[in-house]
Amino acid sequence: MRTGGKGPGSKGTGGKGPGSKRAGGARAGASGRGGRPPSAGAPRGKRPSHDERRRAAARPAEGEVRAPRLARPIRPNEAPKPTRAEVKAETAEVLSTGVQQLVVTPDENEMRIDRFLEARFPQLSFSHIQRIVRKGELRVDGKRADSKDRLATGQTVRIPPLKLEKQAERPRSAKADADTIGFLRSITLYEDDDVMVLNKPAGLAVQGGSGTTRHVDKMLEALTGKDGQKPRLVHRLDKDTAGCLVIAKSRFAAATLAKTFRSRSARKVYWALVFHVPRVKQGRISTYLAREEAYDGDQRMAVAQHGEEGAMHAVTYYAVVETAAQKLAWLSLKPVTGRTHQLRAHAAHIGHPIIGDPKYFDIENWELPGGIQNKLHLLARRIVIPHPRGKGTIDVSAPLPPHMRQSWNLLGFEDERYDPIVDAPDE
Repeated sequence: MRTGGKGPGSKGTGGKGPGSKRAGGARAGASGRGGRPPSAGAPRGKRPSHDERRRAAARPAEGEVRAPRLARPIRPNEAPKPTRAEVKAETAEVLSTGVQQLVVTPDENEMRIDRFLEARFPQLSFSHIQRIVRKGELRVDGKRADSKDRLATGQTVRIPPLKLEKQAERPRSAKADADTIGFLRSITLYEDDDVMVLNKPAGLAVQGGSGTTRHVDKMLEALTGKDGQKPRLVHRLDKDTAGCLVIAKSRFAAATLAKTFRSRSARKVYWALVFHVPRVKQGRISTYLAREEAYDGDQRMAVAQHGEEGAMHAVTYYAVVETAAQKLAWLSLKPVTGRTHQLRAHAAHIGHPIIGDPKYFDIENWELPGGIQNKLHLLARRIVIPHPRGKGTIDVSAPLPPHMRQSWNLLGFEDERYDPIVDAPDE
């Protein structure tokens, strides 16, 4: 809509004549067309300069009251993202000063409690988290909870006051990160944008604990992306077990894969070298397992009765692949459930403990055959899982670790032999 003829500097409604930035706006005053006369602040007959027009526009017109000028507001997306060190410092202060009541967000729905705490409080170690949960200091909706319990949106998690020892922030070493990344790449069996499958060496811990500083979970920090997302563990292997370890590279993949393992949709195959040969060549082991305190103060799993405190049902299928003079047997194992030390405890339960197992091999007066190393002969041989984004199936196999390769060669076992466990049920 036009307001009149073309006066000086006016180009229709939005012309840039002096004082006419908003025609008909708050500056409308004594002149009939809004704004002050074109010659205001300038000698008659002379076109005002740019500076004069700017100063004239800055002065309020007669009878005009302007609101005080405010500083430009800071937009939320302009705020710098806090660093990991700043998050640690802030949460450390909160944890040490009082009880917190945290509400589970939709993004945290179905997260395990220990993973929830790791995400909210980066400075809490794995052993620290396990300790506060075990002591009952952490509550979910007022009730005691286990570290493996899953959270639901809207639940309230009570965090107790914690005395955290201040640790000097160590600058990350670019060389150390490069070495770690190089090592992780060297043991990667499969990788895409969402998932990694590592060939974990025997003797490397998956998570930290008392006195354990070198572990896979710590190494994954070197792969943290620019968005602050660190690859996550979605299942575990014992320190002395070698083989396939699945890693999620995003929060979405972690949540989806967690459901896969929880619903038993993941197919896992293990290889083991055991004492003597089972009389039944293929079978199913079904027991309840519970933690027990060993004589040396160490913890292990023992067969328990249904209804006993902490007892959980465990099912394993096994098949004899090959034997060596009825003294040793190569077993293929398919766990249906995923209990701590399940395969090791089940093998011992049927009288055929795994060679080199420091916790469950209890055959008296037995000597290790020459050429076989006294290391746990257990390999997470194969993992088959649906891709978290529906892109088919991930099917990965790990090679024998060096000490098991040595034993296989000594006993004349061929690892290309048909594995009968593939015919075992999945549940």
